[in-house]
Amino acid sequence: MLPAPLMMEVRRGAIAQLGPLLADSRVATSGRVAVAVGAAQGDKISGVVAATLGEAEVFRVPDGSVDAAVTLGGDLRKGAYEAVIGIGGGKTIDATKYAASLAGIPMVAIATNLSHDGICSPVASLVHEGGKGSFGVPMPLAIMVDLDYVHDAPASLVRAGIGDVVSNLSAIEDWQLGAAERGEPIDGLACSMARTAAEAVIGRSDSIESDAFLTVLAESLILSGMSMVIAGSSRPSSGGDHEILHAVDQLFPGTSNHGELAGIGAAFCFYLRDDRSRLDQVVECLRRHELPVTPGDVGLSEEEFTAAVMLAPSTRPGRYTILEHLRLSEPEARERVEGYVRAVGR
Repeated sequence: MLPAPLMMEVRRGAIAQLGPLLADSRVATSGRVAVAVGAAQGDKISGVVAATLGEAEVFRVPDGSVDAAVTLGGDLRKGAYEAVIGIGGGKTIDATKYAASLAGIPMVAIATNLSHDGICSPVASLVHEGGKGSFGVPMPLAIMVDLDYVHDAPASLVRAGIGDVVSNLSAIEDWQLGAAERGEPIDGLACSMARTAAEAVIGRSDSIESDAFLTVLAESLILSGMSMVIAGSSRPSSGGDHEILHAVDQLFPGTSNHGELAGIGAAFCFYLRDDRSRLDQVVECLRRHELPVTPGDVGLSEEEFTAAVMLAPSTRPGRYTILEHLRLSEPEARERVEGYVRAVGR
């Protein structure tokens, strides 16, 4: 059976409408729930939660680290809560997903940002021992996106979600390559969902100022996350593009956000495939939404990006992508990076 949340809703004022969701006995039979909010919007969201849920206990999540998630998980166990509601951006939701899994309770995700497809994915990306790690978690029981908060979020972070979902197109190509070259099992439904999510966004002429666009972006990111649930891994949404972004994170932490790097990685991987049609389509989409396209756009030199390309395969051992397929030497990688910048740079 296709896994699906009890509720998936994208609208304005979603946080103020938590009552009907929590009245569902499948979420909490006695109504004893905890709320986890991020540091940036904690005071504002806490006020709305108090007005909506009354005495619900609110926990602050200071950051997106394993330590923060473990601390929250301990608080949830001690309080014997039936469920936890994570409200915030990607770091808060990922930390809450992991905390909920540690406490053995369901989690409801309410997104106030659309920076990547972690809203409902079965993965929590958390900072651990100086780097970022990916941890398997159950998907949220219900998902809501509050467009009022999304409109108030930094535009660069909302646009980043576009880069992340469009990178699905590159990830699917890599999965199909793994199937062709190594006999890797491939899930057609997961591929279809991830591709549909990307195609829904890539050709739109409107942008994040529009509720209609944000609704499609939110639905696409959620659909992308669900494709990973079906696949049982991040394969339909994470290929060579994500290997590159993880390498950048390791070598040059703080360079840029997840979605922006995913977009650059996807464009570069299509260049490696000599797929000019897809390359032009991805680059046009990134530029239309004011996203970076070249390494220089995020402050990386060609030498630094080359170093990331060389390290990238080691970030996902066993995963077969265009990077593993080509097995570029350092001079070859440097030549490809230079060629990519000439091909797409302005």
